[in-house]
Amino acid sequence: MDKAIILITGAGSGIGKLSAQALARAGHTVYATMRDIAGRNAARAAAARDWARQHGADLRPLELDVLSQDSCDAAVAAVVAEQGRLDVVVQNAGHLVVGPTEAFTAEEVAKVLDTNFLGAQRVLRAALPRLRTQESGLLLWISSTTTKGGFPPFLGPYGAAKAAMDSLAVSLSYEVSRFGIETAIMVPGAFTRGTEHFPSAGKPADAGRIAAYARYDGVLDQVGERLDALTPPEADPQAVADELVRIVGLPRGRRPFRTVVDFVGDGAREVLEVSEAVRVDFARRIGIADLLVPAAPTV
Repeated sequence: MDKAIILITGAGSGIGKLSAQALARAGHTVYATMRDIAGRNAARAAAARDWARQHGADLRPLELDVLSQDSCDAAVAAVVAEQGRLDVVVQNAGHLVVGPTEAFTAEEVAKVLDTNFLGAQRVLRAALPRLRTQESGLLLWISSTTTKGGFPPFLGPYGAAKAAMDSLAVSLSYEVSRFGIETAIMVPGAFTRGTEHFPSAGKPADAGRIAAYARYDGVLDQVGERLDALTPPEADPQAVADELVRIVGLPRGRRPFRTVVDFVGDGAREVLEVSEAVRVDFARRIGIADLLVPAAPTV
């Protein structure tokens, strides 16, 4: 793809920030969205503008709160008003929560789903009318190896939300391919360094239920130590950002449906290879093989 107009959600920190910068360095126009850029994220937005000036890159902070349909609609409208088109939507926004599953109230779990799953649906409803009209575009999803690989306890609501988002991406890929819209799913593994993912993780408010699991005290620390030990020195979330740049730059119709970037080896890569083969074979058996690739534009 030549210079693309890209919108990426959750670009204030972590993989989102790294990806926005990498894509902008590659010559694309990148709208790095985050919520409350005039308030709590003002410093991050200012830092993004400074970075863009220093690197001569087209990186533009933009207000977008995935919890608000109006905000998603306004962000997409702003991009299209400025550029006349939208080429790539990177669904990256998410929030990690950690704790005993029982300790989360249904309302707390709903908030996790709201950010990690329903937020993506709001962005879709904002962006897809434009992409369908163009009969072109790339939906690029940031999934997680928790959806298919081995992962530790106390990540229940987060794992469920990521699995829901991943399932949505797969189903939707068939539904948009006849509009010439392509789907690619990036599957990062665990990165214990280089992001704010774990330090900023949310926790359930029910201290009593948490205390009831005292016999598990130290398990997450043990898991963290083992993950650190299993992680090679070269493991860096920048690898995810660099792979996103590669995927965006590939010709239309040549992009891999899934790409795993995992330095630990939690088994997701092997499981996904099998599941992808099964998915493709089943699509052919039920007569929808044409939906596996984006259709050529008719306009």
